[in-house]
Amino acid sequence: MRKEFAPVLNLALEEALTYLRHVDEKPVGATASLADLRARVCKSWNIEPTAATEVIRDLVGDIAGGLNNSVNARFYAWVIGGALPSALAADWLTSTWDQNAGMYAVAPAAAIVEEAVGAWLIDLFGLPERTSFALVTGCQMAHTTCLAAARSWLLKRQGWDVERQGLAGSPPIRVLCGSRHATIDRALRLLGIGDASLDVVATNSSGALDPAALEKALRGMANSPALVLLQAGDVNTGGFDNFEELLPMVREHGAWAHVDGAFGMWAAASPRYEYLLNGVELAHSWATDGHKWLNVPYDCGYAFVAEPEAHRTSMSTQASYLSHQSEARDPLDWNPEFSRRARGFASYAALRELGRNGVRELVERTCDCAKQIVAGLGQLRSVEVLSAPIINQGLVAFLDPEGRPSDEWNDRMIAAIAREGTSFFSGTTWNGRRAMRISVSNWQTSPEDVKRTIEGVARAIQKCYEPEAAIK
Repeated sequence: MRKEFAPVLNLALEEALTYLRHVDEKPVGATASLADLRARVCKSWNIEPTAATEVIRDLVGDIAGGLNNSVNARFYAWVIGGALPSALAADWLTSTWDQNAGMYAVAPAAAIVEEAVGAWLIDLFGLPERTSFALVTGCQMAHTTCLAAARSWLLKRQGWDVERQGLAGSPPIRVLCGSRHATIDRALRLLGIGDASLDVVATNSSGALDPAALEKALRGMANSPALVLLQAGDVNTGGFDNFEELLPMVREHGAWAHVDGAFGMWAAASPRYEYLLNGVELAHSWATDGHKWLNVPYDCGYAFVAEPEAHRTSMSTQASYLSHQSEARDPLDWNPEFSRRARGFASYAALRELGRNGVRELVERTCDCAKQIVAGLGQLRSVEVLSAPIINQGLVAFLDPEGRPSDEWNDRMIAAIAREGTSFFSGTTWNGRRAMRISVSNWQTSPEDVKRTIEGVARAIQKCYEPEAAIK
């Protein structure tokens, strides 16, 4: 080993362990201001080289207070998981090994590890055996990958080869959807399917598509290529579409069904919640994340496609300088990236560490914690429960001192809870009203964290209302 590595890697280990050892003692949210961080970090670039250990010491010092401590068990914002010990260690090794995981010839072990991860996840989610897959950066690119396959498949059925002819002059694809994550719209735009192509279908209070409304919309498509977007876990309520009722309808009309299961697909691991996914295997494609409920380090997502030919056609490319192996699976044939991190190692480690029963326990425990947090917050004065968790997502809102709904007061309370430091939440707008999201997906979250969270929110309320008014 070159001598330059040992001092800086030992320093990195020391800093990492110090951070993890004390993360529970620090405010969960970032404390440094934008101005402070810019003043410390955005300095003139040095002309001469700097010792590696000095660079790392400066980096740690310069960003102090600028991290949201999302590895903390009481970080409940944006559906962000933590990092399992084996996944974190595997991610360190991923950087050490520095494999470019685009092709088997370039990174043999990385390619085979991805094969194992894909097979395990297809089995866990109960998807058809023929399903193809890709490891990508997250649901943004998982949606893009799946919808590229959908575009290819739908237009081929119209006699149009989009990979050869492009989009200009092609039959327009209509997109039927209800409530959805913003990454879906972005993926469609990246694929040349603009917002004007979206037809919004009526939904119920939890965000699930209304079957009668979808049936009517599909009949109105006639012979036009149609893409239907479904949800396994609404971003606000955690609600699921009724796959058993909707997917046969979609297939009968010759449309493509894509399921956004960024976190909801993991309900398949639990006998308690798997019913929410009944019939989901009838979809054409599915997207989910590893850096949410599987608790692998950022970034990692998974795309699954029930039409492997359309999947590969939309992604694969050939060149004289690429050494394709006839018997091996080349990841670049299945995802948008040529040069890519070997993120399969961390996923492999997490799945091995947990096992099937461990994934089940993680899902069920965090769902229990989400329900307990929402119920506990609902006992505090000024808190109104808007949506009790179906799985791990809930919504509450804060009433102003006069007991009235107030968007301004709600956001003020979210900021006050962050300043109090015990826990960290994010806000959202739901049914035209500002609310606080409770999202529990960290592998460490426990009943003790639930208790501390409720107590911390109560303290924040006491500082914003009359001191005696915090508890009902």
